Amino acid sequence: MSKKTLTEMATDVLQTAEGREKTALSKHYAEMWFDARKSNDPIDIGTATPPLQPARPEKPELLSPRDVPKRKPGTVQGRIALMHAVAHIELNAVDLHWDIIARFGHIPMPIGFYDDWVKSAAEESKHYDLVCDCLEEMGSHYGDLPAHAGMWRSAEDTAHDLLGRLAVVPMVLEARGLDVTPGMIQIFEKAGATQAVDALKIIYSEEVAHVAYGSKWFNFLCGRDNLDPKEVFHDLVRTYFKGGLKAPFNEEKRADAGLPPDFYWPLAEQMGVKLPSGQE
Repeated sequence: MSKKTLTEMATDVLQTAEGREKTALSKHYAEMWFDARKSNDPIDIGTATPPLQPARPEKPELLSPRDVPKRKPGTVQGRIALMHAVAHIELNAVDLHWDIIARFGHIPMPIGFYDDWVKSAAEESKHYDLVCDCLEEMGSHYGDLPAHAGMWRSAEDTAHDLLGRLAVVPMVLEARGLDVTPGMIQIFEKAGATQAVDALKIIYSEEVAHVAYGSKWFNFLCGRDNLDPKEVFHDLVRTYFKGGLKAPFNEEKRADAGLPPDFYWPLAEQMGVKLPSGQE
């Protein structure tokens, strides 16, 4: 029996519906990939035909963003809602990182590209499990509340465009996580929710690398095709990203991830945000 290719493994994860089963398979395949990389029997990349949308559990109910109930983070129910939203983001992130492997396996890339996204997928799987543990400790679980239906839209919009996927997912959506996570950590610190604080700090520290992988491979592809990364990034975000880039930005962590201010501030300015001094 022939060994599964990496793109076939990625498609398996995408076709697994239940969250904990998805993350368990994700971590198992990541371990297989890296074990094989250390041996003399590496796994082929291959090509696959992944589903346009990943399999999802019956719950949570997916609603339009405007219909998702707003809850105040100063209450227990509000903090549960916040962690539920984080769980939803992390589950989508698991699929996003496997999807970039499954969907773009036909594009010649260095082996490090696959190393980076397999590692990211394994870390996002850990993040989802950690947040689900927190929800259960709070007397809830993923699926108890409705969730955002638009999380996968960027993946569908960029299903044919690897540069667009790198620009919008790690370099916009995950970079936004660097902006907002410190505030979430403060909310749970104030509530004395140690388990949630610990989980969010792990997520925060590891997300920097995921944004950095996006920036690295975006710049690699631009360099290979002799394109100006900043101009291409601006064009792709305007094409594919359906919201605005919202200040304030975590400029320090974004810089650590290889995102200079002249990549994102001009896009924020278009949305009516005044540029900071020196970025005009």
